[in-house]
Amino acid sequence: MRAVLVVNPQATATTAGGRDVLAHALASEVKLEVVETTHRGHAAAIAAAAAADGAGLVVAHGGDGTVNEVVNGLLSGGSHGPDAAPLFAVVPGGSANVFARAVGYPRDPVEATHVLLDALIAGRRRTVGLGKANSRWFTFSAGMGWDADVVEGVEGKRGKETSPALYARVATAVYLHPPHGRHTLKLELPGSEPQTVRTAFVSNTDPWSYLGKLPIRLNPECSFDTGLGVFALRKLGLFGVLHHLRQALNGKGRQRGRHLIRVDDVTKVRIYAEKPVNLQVDGDLVGERTDVEFVSVPKALTVVV
Repeated sequence: MRAVLVVNPQATATTAGGRDVLAHALASEVKLEVVETTHRGHAAAIAAAAAADGAGLVVAHGGDGTVNEVVNGLLSGGSHGPDAAPLFAVVPGGSANVFARAVGYPRDPVEATHVLLDALIAGRRRTVGLGKANSRWFTFSAGMGWDADVVEGVEGKRGKETSPALYARVATAVYLHPPHGRHTLKLELPGSEPQTVRTAFVSNTDPWSYLGKLPIRLNPECSFDTGLGVFALRKLGLFGVLHHLRQALNGKGRQRGRHLIRVDDVTKVRIYAEKPVNLQVDGDLVGERTDVEFVSVPKALTVVV
């Protein structure tokens, strides 16, 4: 099998030594090409070229942003499904590595490499559903409002190093002093009238993200085999936000609250606003949007794991 290893050297947990060990191990099982990314969007371009050239496997070694770019590149030709795109695999190299952990890879890159090699030898594969935010694919989460503003704030502060503490500081600062003002969004679910909310999270699996080792669980029933999960708040009062944060971190993710809208297994959801607001997918800032339709796409990608 011909394979392409896409490495983001700027990801938090990637090193030259780790890249070489991974490449050497993979080369024992596949005909391997290694390509390092040099700029934003490069991983998507590499993956798209690999798919067009008939590669059988593309491996992403980096964080969730690298994974998102590679997935978008693999599916950029307009075809998706178990047999349409190359096989996909991940060796974690970022700080959260949400998709890799959710799909079954260990956090440690060396352990993940062993799992990948075993899966290649045994022929283990898993088909997963994905989400789309307009034309942008996402693997585990997307959102408009507060969380997207936090992503924007973190991107403006971090270099190669990042940490849960950085995200917590930025989230607090953005909550207390919203850089783009207080958002008012309209949330439209199938068969329901639009509802006014202040922030909205869309999940493709559980957990929504991680705070260090702790999973942040907003829609525990959500998985790669179901539709999308939606978590939205009509108000962002301090005590309400702390209440939902505590529930998200308690290990069960059972969310209750007067101002909460939470649904699971939906095929699509529309979020729109009068003024442009930030959109994030898989922890990467996409930019400002006024109208986004989030759609669940079953069995979109086959993962080696």
